[in-house]
Amino acid sequence: MKIHEFQAKQVLARHGVPIPRGRVAATPDECAAVAAELGGGLCVVKAQVHVGGRGKAGGVKLAKTPDEARQMGAQILGMDIKGLTVHKVLVEEGIAIDKEIYLGMILDRDSKRIVVMVSAEGGMDIEEVAEHSPEKIARCTINPALGLTDYQVRHLCFGAGLPKDKVKEIAVFLKALYQAITQSDATLAEINPLVITKDGTLIAADAKMDIDENALYRQKELALLQESEENDPIEEEARRRGLTYVHLDGDIGIIGNGAGLVMTSLDVVAREGGKAANFLDIGGGAKAEVVRNALEVVLLEPKVKGVVINIFGGITRCDEVAKGVIDAAGKLDIKVPVVVRLEGTSVEEGKKLLAESGLNLVPAGSMREAAAKVVELAYAGGR
Repeated sequence: MKIHEFQAKQVLARHGVPIPRGRVAATPDECAAVAAELGGGLCVVKAQVHVGGRGKAGGVKLAKTPDEARQMGAQILGMDIKGLTVHKVLVEEGIAIDKEIYLGMILDRDSKRIVVMVSAEGGMDIEEVAEHSPEKIARCTINPALGLTDYQVRHLCFGAGLPKDKVKEIAVFLKALYQAITQSDATLAEINPLVITKDGTLIAADAKMDIDENALYRQKELALLQESEENDPIEEEARRRGLTYVHLDGDIGIIGNGAGLVMTSLDVVAREGGKAANFLDIGGGAKAEVVRNALEVVLLEPKVKGVVINIFGGITRCDEVAKGVIDAAGKLDIKVPVVVRLEGTSVEEGKKLLAESGLNLVPAGSMREAAAKVVELAYAGGR
């Protein structure tokens, strides 16, 4: 789950990170009012959307007076930035920048540890630095039993060529960033740029955090920051129904129980010449209502030309799956082929229910057969 810059800054501030004065505005007049509160001098108006590259897209502008802040707000609010509409902006005091530094931490799922990255080349072009001059980014991996150690901080700062007289101060920011990423269950936390001002002070001029959605049950405060308007509408509906769903760009709907089985189903459909429209895992022990909800959600995507339901019943009973499929098929006006493969607990009862339903449900004896059938039927009239 992504959170906005101003929200990430609030999280970092709770860990002792200095941030610029400012607040969020939703109208041009509010922009002027915030600018006046900040003293009426130089300020920056920044689009708040869940995407990078705001500055290059025109979503970050300087204003010298409250009236200019109003004008900049009017230009940015409503702007489309990479497909997202700007509904609010952050108006902050201007900073006299002497140097920009990049501090970042990300969860590396291979090593199952946090990786720290530091560079003296902070700012908007850090992605280009990573691509063309990776040697300018110092990295290290944190042992979760030890945390971020002082010697690692020194190694990072010296390796990145940061000012030696600022290492102790930068260490405070790095350790606060590590506290923030671990205590917030974040998968990414960045301060870019960390600014050294003309008078030598350090301040987080920008911040970014991504929170692990699987941890939101214990991150109650952060969970409240989730915004549905920037999420995929079908994914949002699936989440509302308690389903594990990922929207993809194909046209074959996929429903299964267990992440491994669903991933394999995607691969087998691809091998047979199809392209998955989604990943949907109904989980173990799914009842008929869950299966019905799953089929309804998959069919919300108008591009879907066929659906394959691949169930291996362990905890999940095949007769319960069959009841859910029959319930959904009986209530919905399904115009695409639905292929059902059942195996495992209560499989004979499930197959009998499907056969006696009188509905246009296509049985399959194996996963490969199910994939082949759904691809054949879905593309019978051409792609």
